[in-house]
Amino acid sequence: MASLPPYPRKRLGQHFLIDPNLIRKIVSLADIQPSDSVCEIGPGGGALTGLLCQAAKHVLALEVDPRMVEFLKTELAGYPNLEVEAQDALKYPFSQLPPSTVVVANLPYNISTPIMFRLLESQQHISRMVLMVQQEVAQRLVAKPRSKDYGVLSVMVQHLADVKFGFKVSRKCFRPVPDVDSGVVRLDIRHGHSAKPVHLPHFQRVVRSAFGQRRKTLMNAFRSVKISDESLQQVQHETGISFTRRAETLSVHEFQELSRALPAF
Repeated sequence: MASLPPYPRKRLGQHFLIDPNLIRKIVSLADIQPSDSVCEIGPGGGALTGLLCQAAKHVLALEVDPRMVEFLKTELAGYPNLEVEAQDALKYPFSQLPPSTVVVANLPYNISTPIMFRLLESQQHISRMVLMVQQEVAQRLVAKPRSKDYGVLSVMVQHLADVKFGFKVSRKCFRPVPDVDSGVVRLDIRHGHSAKPVHLPHFQRVVRSAFGQRRKTLMNAFRSVKISDESLQQVQHETGISFTRRAETLSVHEFQELSRALPAF
């Protein structure tokens, strides 16, 4: 009989999966191949880690809780392809991951978005990600224009990845039981080279400025970051995108066109 892991710590946002069917569904959605390197963020008690080790060539498990690190090293010592590191995902250099790493994570609700952005910054080292996040965040990740959930997170993630909603996860599948339900999403990173690449920091500034005040038109949003009316009129003519529109009506492709045409600010 397997040993029980240390009790989850609330301050670390720890909620451990206890549904074996759900764990198998996550591994299936990740489509792990025998040649794959996997990075698991927040393995906790290791319910998912063992299955990942059985499917992949190598598994790097990043765990911030030293109690869990020791537990995993002992409990899963039979897997020679497992490497457990005491690391904070908010600080870990994901640029050190092997090429085409598959990321699998049950992300703490309070830090899921900053971790996602850090992973996307190291997109060249990642082939796909399967992430369990708060249901509300999952809805934002897959949201389409003109919907209430569509915003900065939707555009930034869909700019870099093809995003698919996997399945909803009831709060009852965790111990301790969290206050909200979760959702599992798969992000397949796009590595194709565009003939007109978008400068990522500039793209981020454009998207954040456009959504800065949702009820503003694009014209007023970009005026507020000191872009001249002359420049805005020129970009409007060049792209064919009316600046009387609001940010939530633009597609990801239109944001890419705006980013290429707007001056640096």
